[in-house]
Formats: sequence, structure tokens, C-alpha cells
Amino acid sequence: MVPELLFPFAEYWWFYLAFIGFVMGMLALDLGVFHKHSHTVSFKEATLWSAVWVSLALVFNALLYYYTLNKFGDPNTAKQVGLEFLTGYVIEKSLSIDNIFVFVVVFGFFGVPAKYQHRVLFYGIIGALIFRAIFIALGSVLMQYHAVVMLFGIFLIITGIKMVFSHEGSVDPSKNWLIKLLKKRLPVADRMHEDHFFIKENGVRMVTPLFIALIFLEFTDVIFAVDSVPAIFAITKEPLIVFTSNIFAILGLRSLYFLLAGVVDKFHLLKYGLAAVLVFVGLKMVWLNNLFDGKFPIGISLGVIALLIGGSIAASLLFPPKK
Repeated sequence: MVPELLFPFAEYWWFYLAFIGFVMGMLALDLGVFHKHSHTVSFKEATLWSAVWVSLALVFNALLYYYTLNKFGDPNTAKQVGLEFLTGYVIEKSLSIDNIFVFVVVFGFFGVPAKYQHRVLFYGIIGALIFRAIFIALGSVLMQYHAVVMLFGIFLIITGIKMVFSHEGSVDPSKNWLIKLLKKRLPVADRMHEDHFFIKENGVRMVTPLFIALIFLEFTDVIFAVDSVPAIFAITKEPLIVFTSNIFAILGLRSLYFLLAGVVDKFHLLKYGLAAVLVFVGLKMVWLNNLFDGKFPIGISLGVIALLIGGSIAASLLFPPKK
């Protein structure tokens, strides 16, 4: 008989450690070898790294499928696990495009040169990994309670509806309370000092605008995690699948930014697709799952999400924004 959780933490703690070790090794290879010196990431380089991260996620998905098949001997269970990972990855990857809009605004506001942006995003990703791990650990406990599931579902529906009526360009770092607090509490240098986060001037240790930009990006990622983590828990109750799909999507976020930053404004209708995805997964939590004996078909979920995201992107290209 298949247990309630296929991959309980008490049994698979070693896997979490190995996976984190793999992620740290890839990040060390990324920064220590391929981006040892600050430089502007080209479109070709961003495309190559995007392909690498997506390929790694798909290879992991295949390995997870075959491991589940050998472990439980049930093709249906293995298929379910494989589709849950893929759907969670697609959801997080799609929602992360919203982060790119913020990256563009923040880097423009702080005047971060293109050649230093990768360094900021690298350390931002490390912080995001830590915060996501905390969110997922809390979520795995809270999601055991039906009332919490319903609450998160309602929250996602409301968030999706609010996204439809939100105005573009609403992110303004100059009005953010965190930025104001940091500038009051910390001595901030008046200009960039190459790719340094901290400097020392006249015996005083100061933070650079690069560090302030990093903190703001970390802060915004925490806000995005409030949406994305419950959205994936609506697809699967397996913390291991939530964690790995989330991390793989985040790892590819930097290359996706450099790939899309110049054309992200062309996807002006994407927010409606993302809003519809949030409403859909919210409805799964509060209503649709109950119609299918507690589990809405994962294949249909993946199809609906792909249709909503792909449709909004296609519509953006077919109907470009008016000047």
C-alpha cells in the first residue's frame, strides 16, 4: 500500500541534503568558473544557460519518474509524480516572469550596470532558496489542515483577481518602507563601487546601492513566494516535489531575466494569464478537488495552466500594446 506521503522527510532527509549539495555545487560552478569576472550577459549566453537549467529540470523529472516506478511498482503513481513535478515547475516558472518585471524596474531605479546585474541576481537567488525552503517547510505542516487549505485557496483567488485590476509600473523602490529604513539605519555610498556590496571610506564601513538593490530584490521575492508556494501545494501534497520544482525554476530565473529583459514589455497581456492561473489553482483548493474525490486530474491541470500562459503570451504578440 502506498503511504500517505510518498517521500516523507524522515525517510528522505538524505535526498534533501544531496539535492541542496547539488544546487550549491552548480551555483559555485556558475559564479566561480563561468561568471568569475563581472561582465554583461549576452543573449547567446542567457539562451545557453536557460537551456541548461530547463534540461536539468527535465532530466530530474525523468529520474524521479523512474525512481517512483521502481520504488512502488505502480505506473500510475509514477506518472502522477512526474506530472505533478512538471506542473509545479511550469507554474513556478510562469509566476517567476513577474519577478522579471520587478528586476527591470529595480535595476533601472538603482542604476545597476548590466555587467553587475548577474552578481546581484546570484546572491539574490541564494537568499530566495533559503526563504523558499522555510516557506515550503511551514506549508507542508499547515497544508495538513483543511481550513488552511481553504484559506490559501481563497487567498490565491483574491490575489488573481487583484492582479487583473493592478496597474503596470506600480513598483516604486523610492516609496518602499524597507528602502527608506535601510537608508536611515545604514550609511549608504552615493555611487556604485564596481561590483562591491560594502566599501570603507574615511574609516567608515558603508553599503553600496548594489547592496540596497539586493535587499529589495530579496524582499520582493518573499512577497512572490506567498503566491507561488501555495499554488504548487494546490498541485501536490508532496513537499519533496514542491521543493525541487520550486528550486529548479528559481535556478533558471537569472538566465530567464537576461533572455527576456529587453522584450518583457511586449508580454503586456501575460498578467491576465498569470491571474487566471492563480484563480484556477485557488479554485482547485476550495472546490474542484472535492468534485474529484479530493484530487483534480493532474493532466487536465497541466493542460489548463499551459493554455492560460501560452494563450496570454500568444495574445500579447498578436495584439501588441498601443504606443
